[in-house]
Amino acid sequence: MELTEQLDFDHEDRRDIYDYVEAHGTVRADTARRALSLDPEAFGHHVTVLRRDGYLRREGDYLRVAYQAEDAEEHADADVSYTIRAAEQRDLSGLIDVIRAVAKEGTYIEAETVADLLDHEEVVLRHNEVQSRMVFVACVDDEVVGWVHLDLPEMDKLAHTAVLTVGLLPDHRGHGIGSALLDRGVRWAGEHDFEKLYNSVPATNDAAIDFLESRGWEVEAIREDHYRIDGDYVDEVMLATYLDGYSSD
Repeated sequence: MELTEQLDFDHEDRRDIYDYVEAHGTVRADTARRALSLDPEAFGHHVTVLRRDGYLRREGDYLRVAYQAEDAEEHADADVSYTIRAAEQRDLSGLIDVIRAVAKEGTYIEAETVADLLDHEEVVLRHNEVQSRMVFVACVDDEVVGWVHLDLPEMDKLAHTAVLTVGLLPDHRGHGIGSALLDRGVRWAGEHDFEKLYNSVPATNDAAIDFLESRGWEVEAIREDHYRIDGDYVDEVMLATYLDGYSSD
């Protein structure tokens, strides 16, 4: 199932099963059945239909949403080899730790919001009628060291836009990993017909602003005194890029 695909269920119980699994990331089938108070035979039939229609995947005793598979990309420079791939539920803890570590630098407020949301929901990827998100991670020796997160609005009037956050642990900067993460997120958005991406950072985050501007992003708006960091008021800088003009050079 494509993460941007419109959901369409022809039975209320199937919608309930999908919503329960989607909200939990991975769940035992018998746990879902009991939680929804469904007859075993009816539950089994509905799960079979949801699997046939590409909404759910069954792995042993567990159910999970059958998101479209994304190719992992292998990268290397003179000093390090790394992989960029779609985040999985097993990455949740490491992903949150990395985002919080970057957010502790004090200049990426949106990253704090993403970490809090992931920590609260305990689900990596989301696709329902209210919200959707896509996350890619960069891994070195199977350890998550960076991420790119796309918040995908479901409202029709905003469905052509997405909010992007991207970050990388300080020890792994300088090897092109951040650029590769940004490029992967932007390419995914373009492949799924998004037209415009946003990223907001405090005005004190010169490195992030320079990073994005060097890759074709432009400052679109400034909100004065939007943040209060360590007792000081700091402007918010909103940067944006139109996908038909994006360059990963």
